[in-house]
Amino acid sequence: MAATDQVKLRTRFDEYVRKKGLKSTTQRDVIVDQFLRSKGHISIEDLLAKVRRRSPKVGYATVYRTLKLLTDCGIAEARHFGDGQTRFEVMDSHHHDHLICVQCGLILEFENEAIEVLQNEMADKLGGFKLVSHKMELYGLCPKAAGLRNGYCPKDQGLK
Repeated sequence: MAATDQVKLRTRFDEYVRKKGLKSTTQRDVIVDQFLRSKGHISIEDLLAKVRRRSPKVGYATVYRTLKLLTDCGIAEARHFGDGQTRFEVMDSHHHDHLICVQCGLILEFENEAIEVLQNEMADKLGGFKLVSHKMELYGLCPKAAGLRNGYCPKDQGLK
C-alpha cells in the first residue's frame, strides 16, 4: 500500500476515535501503524508479535480491541478461511478473491475480470439480482501439498 493511502487511512482512524470520544494512546498508535504496513492477511497473534518488537508491553487484548475499532470504522476486514483462525486485511479500493491451501495455510490473492463479469451475468440471469458485494474463496492444495512431482509451496518461497 502506498504511503499516501496509509496516511489517509490513519487520518480516518484518528477521526473515528475522536468522534467516539476515545483517547489516543501510544500502544494503539503502534498497533495501527503496524497493521497498516502489514501485507496480506494477519492474525491477532502475528500482529501482536510484530507490535511487541516496537512496544514489548502491548497485550493481546489491546491488539484485539484496536482491530475491532479498525474493523468498525471500515479500515480492516476480518476474514475466516475455514481453519478456525480470524485474519485481518486492510480494506482497499480494489476487489480481490482468495485461493487457500487447506494443508499449509497459504493464502493467495487474485483478480480476474472474466470471473467478475460471469458473476454479474449469473446474478442477473437468476432473477435480476444486482450484486453489491461478494467474497470468493477457493480451497485446494498447493503443488507441494498435492504431491505433484517437483511441486513446491509458494509459502516456502516467501509468498503468502
